[in-house]
Amino acid sequence: MVAQGFTVFDTAIGWCGIAWGEHGIVGAQLPEGSEQATRDRLRRRFPDAEETVPPAAARQAIDGVTELLRGTAVDLSDVELDLAGVPAFHRRVYEVARTIPPGSTLTYGDVAHRLNAPGSARAVGQALGSNPFAPIVPCHRVLAANGGTGGFSAGGGTATKLRMLTIEGARADEPALFDL
Repeated sequence: MVAQGFTVFDTAIGWCGIAWGEHGIVGAQLPEGSEQATRDRLRRRFPDAEETVPPAAARQAIDGVTELLRGTAVDLSDVELDLAGVPAFHRRVYEVARTIPPGSTLTYGDVAHRLNAPGSARAVGQALGSNPFAPIVPCHRVLAANGGTGGFSAGGGTATKLRMLTIEGARADEPALFDL
C-alpha cells in the first residue's frame, strides 16, 4: 500500500489521521494522545506520504469517521480501501467486520463462523489486531466470547475500545475490573 498523502483531523475522542493513495484509503489512525503524536505515527507508517489537503473521497471518509466518533450511526462500508498487500484471510475478516453496524457487536468466534472457518477465532483476533483501517474497519465491534473486550491495539488500548462502543451505544454497562 503506497500512500500519496495524509492528514490529521480532530474528533470527539482526539486527533485521528487518514492516509490515501491512488486506489483508496491505505490507512487510518486512531488517536495517539496528541495531534503531534498522531501525525508522527502516520509519518512512521507512511514515510513517503506528504501531509496535504485530502481529495474528495478521503474527505468523505474523514467526515464519516468524525460523525461516527460523535455518536452518529454512520455506515462506512462504502469507503474505498486499498487492500494491496493485505493477506487474504485478513481481507475476509475485514469484510465481515465492515458488515457490523454501529451499536452492534460480534465475537471473534462469530466472525470465524461467518467466514466458514470454525476454530479460527484466535486468527480473527490477530487479523483485527493488525487492522490498518480502524475505525473504517470497525475492529472495536468485535469482542471476546465471554463478553469481555478482547484486545485493542490502538492508543489507549481497551479503554479506547470501550469508549468507542459506548459512543455507539453498543456497551452501556461499565467495564469490569479485568476489562481495563
